Amino acid sequence: MSKRDFYEVLEVNRNATPDELKKAYRKQALKYHPDKNPGDKDAEEKFKEAAEAYEVLSDENKRHRYDQYGHAGLGNGNGFSGFGGGMTMEDIFSHFGDIFGGGDPFSSFFGGGGNRRGRSVNRGANLRVKVRLSLEEIAHGVEKKIKVNKYVACQTCKGSGAKGGSSYSTCSTCHGSGHVSRVTSTFLGQMQTTSTCPNCGGEGKIITDKCPDCAGNGVVKGEEVISIRIPAGVSEGMQLSMGGKGNAAARGGIAGDMLIQIEELKSDLFERDGTNLHYAHFISFSEAAMGSNAEIPTIDGKVKIKIEAGTQSGKVVRLRGKGLPSINGYEGKGDLLITLNIWTPKNLTKEEKSILEKLGKSENFKPAPGNSDKNIFSRMKDLFEQ
Repeated sequence: MSKRDFYEVLEVNRNATPDELKKAYRKQALKYHPDKNPGDKDAEEKFKEAAEAYEVLSDENKRHRYDQYGHAGLGNGNGFSGFGGGMTMEDIFSHFGDIFGGGDPFSSFFGGGGNRRGRSVNRGANLRVKVRLSLEEIAHGVEKKIKVNKYVACQTCKGSGAKGGSSYSTCSTCHGSGHVSRVTSTFLGQMQTTSTCPNCGGEGKIITDKCPDCAGNGVVKGEEVISIRIPAGVSEGMQLSMGGKGNAAARGGIAGDMLIQIEELKSDLFERDGTNLHYAHFISFSEAAMGSNAEIPTIDGKVKIKIEAGTQSGKVVRLRGKGLPSINGYEGKGDLLITLNIWTPKNLTKEEKSILEKLGKSENFKPAPGNSDKNIFSRMKDLFEQ
């Protein structure tokens, strides 16, 4: 089943501001919240769908990729993921619980909804790395192995933070729930709100004997070699993400994501323009006048092209499908645009000068531009109208 458009899910237009997105998500979350629709699987799926849509559209980088490439631009199925894939209801509550201004908003609306959230789940910080790619790697996709310094789970306590892995006591403030409730009086009457327990940080338990190696945090500084699969068609400045490959979270929580920023190395042969590639090829005057064959490099190897007799300097030859693939794969490959430039020799021998002087007196060698006097912009326009 294909995914619905995220803007359609939140019922906003594509120019929606961050505040409009937040209000739209709040509306959908309240409408399909599980406590308001007990046992309704369809409502639960729509609740998750709204959370996924908001997670992408509220992130400037992810929204930019989504606007450009749709769902394919988020990289699902290539080792990269957005929020929605595999996330639980508890993850959604933990991730977006503060969108209503703090605490658990659903306890006020549905009574007891806060208990559904359970204990707070720690989340590790995201990790940002840069990956440099050649044009050839971008054309075909590549797998890179990189060594990163980050927080990893403490091996002594297996990430629990407790010495021996079981030195805990139930939090006396929240009695293990991870949340505390309070009743406030308003002009509408008394209202109950639920917030994270300040004593245990929402975990519901207190470590009584901390691990000596990580001081009870459950994480230590370390390094890891990570294999990154970069899909074909990426471009300079694009950011991809790998879920769960960021910094480990304190005391067994959810690891952050690894955010991968693409850096494109300059090619010695080609200039990139989106999915198209430009290549400048020089030919001699005699080749231009009489015609010839030329061997041209492409991103996939060399090919031969025919140079027509009477070719003018600046002529552009297009090789369809010899450019770069699009990131989403639906638009196929771009083209290779070859500009033919006539090379003018700088140092001539006496014999060469004599020959050229004679040729220069011939009517056939006098300029007669006709259609060839178009400027470069006109020639490029004609090229793309073919």
